[in-house]
Amino acid sequence: MALIVQKFGGSSVANAERIEHVAEIITNTYKRGNDVVVVLSAQGDTTDDLLAKAFEINPYASPREMDMLLATGEQQSIALMAMAIGRMDVPVVSLTGWQVGLETTSTYGAARIKKVSGTRIREELDRRRIVLVAGFQGINKFGDQTTLGRGGSDTTAVALAVALKADLCQIFTDVDGVYTADPRKVPGARKMQEVSFDEMLELASLGAQVLHNRSVEMAKRYNMNLEVLSSFTAEPGTIVKEAVKQVEKTYISGVASDKNVARIALVGVEDTPGEAFKVFNLLAREKVNVDIILQSIGRSDSKDISFTVKKNDADRAYRVLMDHKDDLGYDHVDINQDVAKVSVVGGGMVDNPGVAATMFEALYEAHVNIKMISTSEIKISVLINKDDTDKAVAAIHDKFFS
Repeated sequence: MALIVQKFGGSSVANAERIEHVAEIITNTYKRGNDVVVVLSAQGDTTDDLLAKAFEINPYASPREMDMLLATGEQQSIALMAMAIGRMDVPVVSLTGWQVGLETTSTYGAARIKKVSGTRIREELDRRRIVLVAGFQGINKFGDQTTLGRGGSDTTAVALAVALKADLCQIFTDVDGVYTADPRKVPGARKMQEVSFDEMLELASLGAQVLHNRSVEMAKRYNMNLEVLSSFTAEPGTIVKEAVKQVEKTYISGVASDKNVARIALVGVEDTPGEAFKVFNLLAREKVNVDIILQSIGRSDSKDISFTVKKNDADRAYRVLMDHKDDLGYDHVDINQDVAKVSVVGGGMVDNPGVAATMFEALYEAHVNIKMISTSEIKISVLINKDDTDKAVAAIHDKFFS
């Protein structure tokens, strides 16, 4: 008998028919003699609908009240699923984040998990009940409900699996695994049998939406193997683990793209020591996360500094830079939001030269211009025009995997 933690996303429980289908998956796992803990997301577009209702009532509602509202989406899902499983005469109980002792920091809307008690879950498992847990939520030191931000249900599932010392953590989605590219946009994309934590973490942070990067970070930290699989098929999924066999001669695991990017350029910065520190220290104090950075060679006692941020941080970064124009001493700021980041990821890149050349050749043949480049041991990212994103991903994927 094993202890299995399963997580189902919003599309998997979007309506009554899908809830009944997922209930069968859960009960079949239970009937094979396993202890089963299930984490559920809010149904379909429920979270977006709740956000719209809140904005209609008060566009400036407090973060605390927003968390109180948004947490209800997952609570609806677990209650409805408990009703579906109960109808099958299988013992089941639904529990919220605070009921299972999931303690978080006090940052409403983006809380971090501090501790998971798990006592209540173990008691229910000892009674041979299936335990359904509301994802995306917890409780802070003030006794208030908090939410974990985007991808929070994935993180909830991994945290519970770690706390309970589960034998397996399964993440059910609307795709049947992790692919070398988005299969909806690249017909030749291949499903991977396994992928390393490091590679999955890079893919998740670079735009692949199968798993949230915070959940992968936690799985890597505690060496909790994950399986990504579809709730709509019975096919085996992709295992995410510490070490994998490198079987692809390309040494590349996947190609990812991210359109939530803006490029900011400070033109005419004084070419003296400490100027880059001033710029990025200022942005750090304002909680603006910076990704790719490019500094030009100094000319005429000035240089240009370009960097990328998330698109929703661009206006804030611009205002901060403009407010400190005299201190920073640049000529002007240029912002381009019609850009995208395309990346290749692979654990075998570090020991195999030529990956960058192959990637750049693919972009050249597709007539895609590169604006910025960033590299690490297992990743190469380029900034390109947003309109070229799909073409670039397809060209790079064909070059490596055809």
